[in-house]
Amino acid sequence: MIVGKAGKGGGKSSMWSGVPRWARVCTVFGAVLMLLSGVVLVGAEALMARYEGAVGKADLFGDQAAGAKERKSDIKGPLNILLVGIDPRKPETPPLADSIMVLHVPEAMDRAYLFSMPRDLIVDIPRFDKAGFKGGRARINAAMSEGSDVQGQNPSAAQGFELLAKTVQQVTGIKRFDAGAIINFNGFQKIVDAMGGVDMYIEREVRSEHREPDGKHRKGNPYGDGYVGPQAVYKKGTQHLNGWQALDYVRQRYPKNGVPDGDYGRQRHQQQFVKAMAGQALSADVVTNPIKLDRVLRAAGQSLVFSGRGHSVIDFGLALRNLRPETIQMVKLPGGGVTENGKYQGERFEPEVEDFFTALHNEQLDAFLLEHPDFQNKTK
Repeated sequence: MIVGKAGKGGGKSSMWSGVPRWARVCTVFGAVLMLLSGVVLVGAEALMARYEGAVGKADLFGDQAAGAKERKSDIKGPLNILLVGIDPRKPETPPLADSIMVLHVPEAMDRAYLFSMPRDLIVDIPRFDKAGFKGGRARINAAMSEGSDVQGQNPSAAQGFELLAKTVQQVTGIKRFDAGAIINFNGFQKIVDAMGGVDMYIEREVRSEHREPDGKHRKGNPYGDGYVGPQAVYKKGTQHLNGWQALDYVRQRYPKNGVPDGDYGRQRHQQQFVKAMAGQALSADVVTNPIKLDRVLRAAGQSLVFSGRGHSVIDFGLALRNLRPETIQMVKLPGGGVTENGKYQGERFEPEVEDFFTALHNEQLDAFLLEHPDFQNKTK
């Protein structure tokens, strides 16, 4: 561990004392990337190069097909980054977007806002000729699946991401995403374990729908839907979660399991957890432990596909070096269920969400959140 001497006046010791500037920049980048995928990066140039080579790359926005040239200029704000989590599925099975988040960074690039799109949000998915999709009204998580169709080949998650990005742009009014990432949840679990787990505050007791206390999958109910057997329990308060526990906790979304607000509660828990991960990324335990860092980097290569539209992950790390976990404002977008003839169809946004998107476009989110405190997701 690297610990510096206290400064004059009896100030607290800083874990940054003696740490080279490049290491500080890369660690801050790691915290930002934790918001993308749970990845942390710090180390020498060789380690940086290793990470750059480990992250999967794909044309997530169709830029190459459109003949776009790589941008060489410095990254400047405002920025919008689309983050999509998918469950690993068989190669022949179309991918579904299980988690959809947008990270908005204002022009000053000293803070950010993170908000989630309900996966069951009913939207108009635009026409997408690459996949032969004619467009239609459906739940937003279907956009990735519909866009992934490649004739004569297995579905392409990267191509599906392109249609999902177009759909999210249409809903939010965001004209262009500056970067994007696809996160594989199995890789996410490995990253958490490589970090040694993460401490986070659990706001209320939650009982797992899917896992037993030892992590084994619960058995299916032989007499109907759901599962039977003992349940893993996440008690209220600050808890230390390992990989399977973290992934299981942020997946829970049923009132019967302790999440009374359903998918909106799950979105909040996901945001709280990525913020806790960002804090762990900046801890001395991670910053100064090259063995742990190397494990995290190798796990990261299995979990993340990134597109910076001509800029590398290192470029974005340098551009976002002033961000800290405490400068990331978690945002909740209010909505409710849509039913038809008594049958659940999906989710819709409340009308004031349009005002939020207008404030985002006009760089007025601080003022909007002051006037609408109910849009702020509180974390502890």
